Amino acid sequence: MDKRKVRKRGGNFCGRTRREFLWQAGGGFTGVALAAALGDDGFLQRQTLAADGLTPFRNPLRPRPSHLPARAKSVIFLFMYGGPSQIDTFDYKPAMKGMDNKTVQVKTFGRAGHRQSGRIVEPRWNFKQYGECGKWVSDLFPHLGTCVDDIAFLHSMTADSPIHGSAMLMMNSGRILSGSPCMGSWINYGLGTVNENLPGFVVMLDPRGGPISGAKNWSSGYMPATYQATVMRSRGKPILDLAPPEGVSPEMQREVLDSLGAYNREHYRARRDNSDLAARIASYELAFRMQRHAPEAVDHSREDPRTLALYGMDRKETEVFGRQCLLARRLVERGVRFIQIYSGGNHGDANWDAHGDLKSNHDLHALETDKPIAGLLKDLKQRGLLEETLVVWGGEFGRQPTAEYEKGTGRDHNAYGFTMWMAGGGVRGGVTHGATDEFGFQAVEDRVSIHDLHATILNQLGFDHERLTYRYSGRDFRLTDVHGRVLQELLA
Repeated sequence: MDKRKVRKRGGNFCGRTRREFLWQAGGGFTGVALAAALGDDGFLQRQTLAADGLTPFRNPLRPRPSHLPARAKSVIFLFMYGGPSQIDTFDYKPAMKGMDNKTVQVKTFGRAGHRQSGRIVEPRWNFKQYGECGKWVSDLFPHLGTCVDDIAFLHSMTADSPIHGSAMLMMNSGRILSGSPCMGSWINYGLGTVNENLPGFVVMLDPRGGPISGAKNWSSGYMPATYQATVMRSRGKPILDLAPPEGVSPEMQREVLDSLGAYNREHYRARRDNSDLAARIASYELAFRMQRHAPEAVDHSREDPRTLALYGMDRKETEVFGRQCLLARRLVERGVRFIQIYSGGNHGDANWDAHGDLKSNHDLHALETDKPIAGLLKDLKQRGLLEETLVVWGGEFGRQPTAEYEKGTGRDHNAYGFTMWMAGGGVRGGVTHGATDEFGFQAVEDRVSIHDLHATILNQLGFDHERLTYRYSGRDFRLTDVHGRVLQELLA
């Protein structure tokens, strides 16, 4: 039979020659192989569908692959607001013994401006050695002293500002001016969430109030609001409005959200490049899921009494901060990426800002935090979580070795040299990095900038800090700006 007649009757593979059929089938087989590879890589799972099963909807908090192998899954940042004194806590300066009230020539700059000399305030607490590493720790932190073999101390931190507001913004966002995303937002944006039922970024404030500049310290800046922090309260219910209105069942809420979602997705189809809109749509679903799952995450009533005592929850002085540290552990267990806990609220002696009576100020705040922090490290370690949880401790800057006033023991701000520490998350324990001068005034060995600190934290989470960027206003921004180096010498 004439092949041309077969093709006219729709035969011969529906109008195709055998050669065309084999060519198209071969292309189809490679497509199947590509789809399998993308499935194995997780690409297709990340292309979530809307409720109609057809429209791709990109959840802003979908999990994303990291640039590098990650050593840490989560970060707990213990923020000592106000600026703890490095030479009274972890930076041992035996040369200052016997120098109380002596005047020395030292150039200082704090809120009182530039000075060429000052009256020495000798450290008010004794130090002793702890652990196999023999680290010297102040009597302010007897419980934390027992954890030094798991801690890397940074004694050469420097900050760009000696003023609380701008220094806090720098520590949180990498810039001294407001308007940029904070570190938790960068991590939330870069990694997404592994738990769709809880926020990826949580902040817990001191019951005495929030820090200066307030929400700018946990803002998502120019990123969509999805990436900013959820603030959990220190007393009462950690999250308000989790329970639905009286008489409204979960089924009724689900029906309302489904109807609203259908309209939102229809609106979104023509605005696929609007990340703010996608973030707003996703927030409704997150809020609904939190109503079901968050109450269990924040409920510590089933914790063993020995665990509660480990965090100091059996004592009035340590109960609040202990509860916050315990909640942080429960959140990292459930996949929350970044948790920040503030010790210190408002101004004056409500935080670590010891301009007046140094001893009473630091006695108070160290007592409140020492046992809870040690409990957190020990609890994480015994549960096998410390290896994948990076714990960071520090304030926005340190304090000067000299007195601020003619009388008294108060110290002014010091951005030239102060101490922070890190533990877990692939960081080597029992090590000390950098040094300040004999008075603890300025970093003189292996200086570390805040950009270096941020680059190291991002590295442990699997980020190349130079590649973690966000396009805004025509240029690519990053947390570390054009600076920062990873502190490889601290890494295991």
